[in-house]
Amino acid sequence: MAFGSIGALLPTASRRLPDSEHTARPWRIHEIAPDFELEDVWAFRTPGAGPDDFPVMLAALRAADAPGERSLPTRLLFAVRWKLGALLGWDDPEKGVAKRVPSLRERLPADVPATPIAPEPGDLPMVELYELPNESAMELANATVHAVCHLGWVRGATGDYELRMAALVKPNGRFGRLYMAAILPFRYLIVYPAMTRQWERAWRERSTLAAPGR
Repeated sequence: MAFGSIGALLPTASRRLPDSEHTARPWRIHEIAPDFELEDVWAFRTPGAGPDDFPVMLAALRAADAPGERSLPTRLLFAVRWKLGALLGWDDPEKGVAKRVPSLRERLPADVPATPIAPEPGDLPMVELYELPNESAMELANATVHAVCHLGWVRGATGDYELRMAALVKPNGRFGRLYMAAILPFRYLIVYPAMTRQWERAWRERSTLAAPGR
């Protein structure tokens, strides 16, 4: 399916942005991962957010990142993916970060401190790379791809700040490119719309998510 066809099927609430919304900004990830391909750029509404609320948003995302919070189609999709990965060995430890590929932590400039290594909870075994006042990045690697999830904090058209997400990838040869092409419809029709609902809800419910004892 061509991207144009997929775009016509996306829910109207989805907010995919042109690549220039990522490439034209002075993110530190540009110098850290210049050899990665920009796969997607997405925007998430955070009404009322200010320039210093990026850590608040990250905390809300972490608190909301539980499998039970995801839609049923998304949970089923990831369950099938991890089952296939286990059967075919895609996610074996020797095919991950610091095994099949060096971690991007080795490329961090001296003024970009690495965050402590701790796998993120949830469906994607991503490891944080760094966190700055207005951007952060995580990485994962398996037999198919070395990928980066970059989050940025940007002032939107309304004057409020909003979250931007960029997916950067380095496919593992022809197999990796075929894999990325195969999952493209699922990303646009299931994963990203569900992510939009979950992440925007995390901002709206940030006070509740941050409540003691939760």
